[in-house]
Amino acid sequence: MIVLASASPRREALLQALWVEHRIIPSSIDEAGPLPGTTTACHAETLALRKAAEVAARVGEGLVLGADTIVECDGRPLGKPKDREEAKEFLRLLSGRSHLVMTGLALVQASDGRTEIGHEMSEVRMRALTDAEIDAYVQTGEPFDKAGGYAIQGAAEAFIEGIKGSFTNVVGLPLGRLRTLLLRFDIDPLNRQV
Repeated sequence: MIVLASASPRREALLQALWVEHRIIPSSIDEAGPLPGTTTACHAETLALRKAAEVAARVGEGLVLGADTIVECDGRPLGKPKDREEAKEFLRLLSGRSHLVMTGLALVQASDGRTEIGHEMSEVRMRALTDAEIDAYVQTGEPFDKAGGYAIQGAAEAFIEGIKGSFTNVVGLPLGRLRTLLLRFDIDPLNRQV
């Protein structure tokens, strides 16, 4: 049984796709801006670890999974837009360009504090968007609570020209990387005999 330190329905759906038994206990960690002097990947890993460790301290037992996804364009990290104007700004920045999506993962064994950390990076190419498309998309409400201001598994999939790397990473939980980390705990969701 995995404890998912996230209320994200997308992450929960991906865990179900990997046949991982889990329960949800969202972390109360603030997803503040970038940590000074760190790379975006390091920042994502650090936030994932903070989330997992905070929930692990509360539950006391079990394996806790923390995750954090950040979009980066031209070296600028883009988290979740705080309002409509920032969502539009993010989409204008990403329009017609490639950007990186990084998800940090952390597994913390609550009973003894054992930790495994990693991250996945994907490159996403977004086609050029018109102002009308950006306005209409922001009106749907979908950009909020999404790193970079878009949901690739939603209507924004129509904006994407290509992906290099893991699609599930762009959604918010890279299943291949997660399985690699789980194997370090001798857990293989694809083979219950391991």
